[in-house]
Amino acid sequence: GMFATVDGISQRAPVHWSENVIGAALCFPYVVALDDEFITVHSMLDQQQKQTLPFKEGHILQDFEGKVIVATNKGVYILVPLPLEKQIQDLLASHRVEEALVLAKGARRNIPKEKFQVMYKRILQQAGFIQFAQLQFLEAKELFRSGQLDVRELISLYPFLLPTSSSFIRSHPPLHEYADLNQLTQGDQEKMTKCKRFLMSYLNEVRSTEVANGYKEDIDTALLKLYAEANHESLLDLLVSENFCLLTDSAAWLEKHKKYFALGLLYHYNGQDAAALQLWVKIVDGDIQDSTRSDLYDYIVDFLTFCSDHELVWKYFEWILQKNEEVGVQIFTKRPLEEQEKNNINPDDIISCLNKYPKARVKYLEHLVLERKIQKEKYHTHLAVLYLEAILQLKSVTTDNCTETTELLLKFRSLLQKSDLYRTRFILDKIQGTDLHMESAILYGKLEEHEKALHILVHELKDFHAAEEYCMWNSESRDSQYRQRLFHLLLSVYLTPGSSDCALVMAAVDLLNNHAAEFDAGLVLQVVPDSWSVQLLSPFLAGAVRQSIHTKRMTQVALGLAQAENLIYKHEKVKQKGAPILLSDKKVCQVCQNPFCEPVFVRYPNGSMAHTHCAANRHLSSNVTPHSPSSSNQT
Repeated sequence: GMFATVDGISQRAPVHWSENVIGAALCFPYVVALDDEFITVHSMLDQQQKQTLPFKEGHILQDFEGKVIVATNKGVYILVPLPLEKQIQDLLASHRVEEALVLAKGARRNIPKEKFQVMYKRILQQAGFIQFAQLQFLEAKELFRSGQLDVRELISLYPFLLPTSSSFIRSHPPLHEYADLNQLTQGDQEKMTKCKRFLMSYLNEVRSTEVANGYKEDIDTALLKLYAEANHESLLDLLVSENFCLLTDSAAWLEKHKKYFALGLLYHYNGQDAAALQLWVKIVDGDIQDSTRSDLYDYIVDFLTFCSDHELVWKYFEWILQKNEEVGVQIFTKRPLEEQEKNNINPDDIISCLNKYPKARVKYLEHLVLERKIQKEKYHTHLAVLYLEAILQLKSVTTDNCTETTELLLKFRSLLQKSDLYRTRFILDKIQGTDLHMESAILYGKLEEHEKALHILVHELKDFHAAEEYCMWNSESRDSQYRQRLFHLLLSVYLTPGSSDCALVMAAVDLLNNHAAEFDAGLVLQVVPDSWSVQLLSPFLAGAVRQSIHTKRMTQVALGLAQAENLIYKHEKVKQKGAPILLSDKKVCQVCQNPFCEPVFVRYPNGSMAHTHCAANRHLSSNVTPHSPSSSNQT
């Protein structure tokens, strides 16, 4: 059977009839044919045979006004097609999804548009559930999307996933024949797991689309339950991002599956930080078991660091510090910068609370002094005292300088050198009687008692390099004369009368030869012993001569530049003088018109002259001739 247009063009595939067809008629979307023994029904949509009816002795089969009539010698019969919807439902019931969809599309022109859209969406949804039941998840997902399925229809198949507060009622008539997932999978755990994975994937895709509008709580709550049950890594991602999980249902489910860390995140998202921290603390203490995060203590520290609820910070700070002082103090030292600048938590209160935790107290004071650079004497002095006490404590336990002692000594020295705010005398009194000679020298330097400091470095420590370094850092940001005074003082310490120590002599020679630029050569030659040879001091002398010549030449250059600049100014002055001004007894004052009696006058820019006392009188000077200035302030 061929289909052709009025132009004789065939646009459809032919249908295959038996060889002895008697008649044919059209009953859209079917073509009905009659032969000797049967009536056959073929679809115009896919050209497939859909039905065969036994019918013998038929002579006529025709379409009369939309009705298909078939006749034999003894009677006339009317073939009445089932309604299209019934046909489609029968196809779906037989799981012939593709045929049902083709038929539904083909029936579009015979059904009003609005009615067709409603019907077609429902057919797509039904087809989706059929594919879902056959574990054809990709096909099912596309059908659900195309049919705009209320996703709760799918969620309701899974026991306990919908929140208890949900008002959802399944579609009637039902879209499928299954009570729940257990019936659909017949208890097969592998199939059930696959179905749950599909639902996780599907809900994750649709939760941010229009499909979720109106029931985001149901979707997110169901997704959370699936993630928790499957121990899925996306559970935490869901809870730390925007979500609509219902607190009551979700909390009970997470607790049931022992997801206590996730439950804390849920509480935090819903503004219940106290409940979240209570749970997490129990996990760290081992009261409840949850291995989600092995670094949960560090997480709690970070959480409290950025927590705006200061009551919670104060509630848990002791627990935090008891676990680890050096890490726990970060809840105070790493708080947001804007909060620290506003001093929302008073540093004095923090220091007071840290008295029981010495390591944390030192860390916090280091934060205030070294990182925030707060310029307060009490913080600098307190930190210095803590350093000193810790050093003396370690030294009382062991005579050797262990790594910890060395690190503390370096920190202590650095603070003493760089800070100018601590109470120097107070610290110095505490150091007296100890072996902290280097620190004593630094403190004497802060008091400008450089001779004492250098005496300690040279005669007690015999650390000549440290003595030179002392002169260098003590004269930083000072003028060259101050530095020169320190180096001369060090030289005099080396050359103390009555000292015959060869090491001091060599140190003095090295000092001169290595720092020739820091000395006044004339003063040096006055203090060095006469017994020293020129060869011994040759590097110093060469440097001194070179420096002297350099200084002389630079002075000459500066003098030449100054003279040139002076000449330029003189030239400008001559230019400014202009033409000479002649004054004689014939000249008269332009204000009072009287002659000048003495060579003292005021000259205006226009060349006119006046007595000084006349020019000082602004009232009179405003009445001068039009050629005179209007004000006496231009002279």
